[in-house]
Amino acid sequence: MLLSRKWLNEFVTIDADDRTFAEEMTLSGSKVEATEDLGIEIQNVVVGKITSLQKHSNSDKLWICQIDIGEDSPVQIVTGAQNINENDLVPVAKDGSKLPGNIEIKANELRGEMSYGMLCSIAELNLTTGDFPEAVEDGIFILNQIPCEIGQDIREVIGSLDKVVEFEITPNRPDCLSVIGLAREASATFNKELNLHTPVVNGGGNGDIFSLLDVDVPAEDLCPRYTARMVHNVKVEPSPQWMRERLRASGVRPINNIVDITNYVMLEYGQPMHAFDYRYVKGGKIIVRHATEGETLTTLDGTVRSLHQTDLVIADETRAVGLAGIMGGENSEIMDDTIDVVFESANFNGTAVRKTALSLGMRTEASAKFEKGLDILNTLPAINRACELVELLQAGEVLDGVIDILNYVPNPTQLELQPNKINSLLGTQIETKTMCDILTSLGFTVEGELVTVPSWRGDVMHYSDLAEEVARFYGYNHIPTTSMRGETTQGGFSPKELLEKELGSICRSMGYNEIITYSFISPTYYDKILLNADSPLRNSIKIMNPLGEDTSIMRTTVLPSMLEILAKNYNYRNKNVLLYEMGRTYFAKEDGLADEPKVLCLGAFGDDMDFFTLKGAVECILETLRIKNVKFVANTTNPSYHPGRCANMLIDDKVIGVLGEIHPTVAKNYNVDTALYCAEIPFDSILQNLGGIPQYAPLPKYPSMSRDIALLVDKKTTVGALETCITQSAGDLLKQVTLFDIYVDENLPKDTKSIAFNLLFRSDNRSLTSQEADDEIANILQSLTTEFNATLR
Repeated sequence: MLLSRKWLNEFVTIDADDRTFAEEMTLSGSKVEATEDLGIEIQNVVVGKITSLQKHSNSDKLWICQIDIGEDSPVQIVTGAQNINENDLVPVAKDGSKLPGNIEIKANELRGEMSYGMLCSIAELNLTTGDFPEAVEDGIFILNQIPCEIGQDIREVIGSLDKVVEFEITPNRPDCLSVIGLAREASATFNKELNLHTPVVNGGGNGDIFSLLDVDVPAEDLCPRYTARMVHNVKVEPSPQWMRERLRASGVRPINNIVDITNYVMLEYGQPMHAFDYRYVKGGKIIVRHATEGETLTTLDGTVRSLHQTDLVIADETRAVGLAGIMGGENSEIMDDTIDVVFESANFNGTAVRKTALSLGMRTEASAKFEKGLDILNTLPAINRACELVELLQAGEVLDGVIDILNYVPNPTQLELQPNKINSLLGTQIETKTMCDILTSLGFTVEGELVTVPSWRGDVMHYSDLAEEVARFYGYNHIPTTSMRGETTQGGFSPKELLEKELGSICRSMGYNEIITYSFISPTYYDKILLNADSPLRNSIKIMNPLGEDTSIMRTTVLPSMLEILAKNYNYRNKNVLLYEMGRTYFAKEDGLADEPKVLCLGAFGDDMDFFTLKGAVECILETLRIKNVKFVANTTNPSYHPGRCANMLIDDKVIGVLGEIHPTVAKNYNVDTALYCAEIPFDSILQNLGGIPQYAPLPKYPSMSRDIALLVDKKTTVGALETCITQSAGDLLKQVTLFDIYVDENLPKDTKSIAFNLLFRSDNRSLTSQEADDEIANILQSLTTEFNATLR
């Protein structure tokens, strides 16, 4: 919302400078985004009178002007303009002046004659013919018809000595989308008197509206109120300069007096209005109805709109003439030869207006206001103000009578003023009288302990809202700082949060970099990772209002997100990449909500990366978290992973995760021609199997005894299976099993391989004998022979 300080001063006089005004208004709840000085780019430009005009002796197109600018002697300026005459008043940019666009004017010699400045056109003053219709676009700006004096600052003449304040208005305060609304806020903020004007329409003797116009509102649910007045013998012409200046300062382009009046009232009162050419209202009847399916309307911007039954239109007896609350139709536009005008000031359902604006791809100043919910009682004052301006500008004859259809009579909101409760909520000791004064200054009516909320404050519905109003204007900075009451809260991290932080720390210590990806993905991601058509992971939660197909569902696996980032890094030519993410997945529950388990996902590629390197990283995580008895079992059925380089992680035969090389086809789907490696471990699995607090154990007092065994086993036998067998068959004396060699050679028996382990034995209460160690080895070998048909080499 743009607010002219000059326009504001019509309702409340605020002498504060720009910074103070912005700070105080922001503190009271009306946030100021910026303040613009409209004339800051124009410096040292004044009104001058051409006292002498003669041809340049060395040019056919140049004129030498002597110009009186109110100083001791006239100024000589050489110009090529052809629309000037002696005694004309013109804008003069003096030597050293500045113009919009950071243009600086300096004295200069033109074909042997000195020119000590420049005469300005409207474009050079950042104006258009809409701002000054009497000006020409391709010549000097002639000021003869504009009130001004020689030597006067041009900014004062063109209305640029004004400051425009930009406010960020929250959606719950549509009343502040108007000059009057912000004037109320400023009046209460600076404790200044608010001077509101009650429109007065004289009319009289020009006929009445009821003999010419009828209004019917069958769509009562979408149009709570419709107010109309008529003006006869309209004179369509440019608006006066003061109105054009205010419209321009508010960011609205002046068009003609009738259209400008509707825009002016919208800015002043916050009530959108529309003007119809009466001759195009067929049958003299306005109907506010739902559109018929497939009905078309050409709006004022020249676009043909195809409408739906849910759209609300303003129509006559034959066709639609406007989109309610959004834009008028081209078939009822005000023209230069318009004679009779119908002014519309209505209240439309905000939700319906927003839906229509979105479906048609239209967003106008009017629709932006209506969709926030406007004051039903504001339509009549606004239309009377428009008719008052018509009489003030002598733009036509206002007919007697007002057509005012009120389909919904709102009951005023009344709340009990509870000073003790408000002070308790705010932590203050504000007197009841101060509260009443604040509320009264905002337009509330206070009678005893009963507060009547004004119609334009639909956001005030609870005593806490009254407390907010009191706090805003009492001053948040005046509310004392107090200690928190009630039980002392205990801060800190939960066990889950601590574990998550520790996981991140472990991954980073191994050189992995954290990534954060979007939780919503495209359904095609499941195809890219070759997920089976009947996989339960395809049962994703669908987003009701997605930004697009690529972000239309909530993911059930973090693997596609990790692969997307790995592929990007590969395309960026990063040679070695180590990534991790603690990402959420989403599964629908019967109660309609979502289960959101987290998954730790590792992703990597590079020259030094292979299956065993990734497995080592996973083992490091498990070991650091004291998660024991984890087995790695080959998995050949996971469609996303290489069938020969993938393993499940198991504890007590329950899968707690998966790791391996990504299937080459999947990598190809991501345009990657190198091996990608990933691991997925559900966070809940880590939490459930987390080891206890480490216990101190003293260094061993007795020496250990080491034995090496080399086993000849079938090629399909895994090291993990052999280690498990060794550990289970040995007694408490076995402390450590270490693989140190895998040997494959053609001299070995067919389809066999040699695997060598180092076994460490030690007793905690005595020194072992060689015989005890040999007995343990014998038991181990017997178990290996029985289970795997293993033999010693």
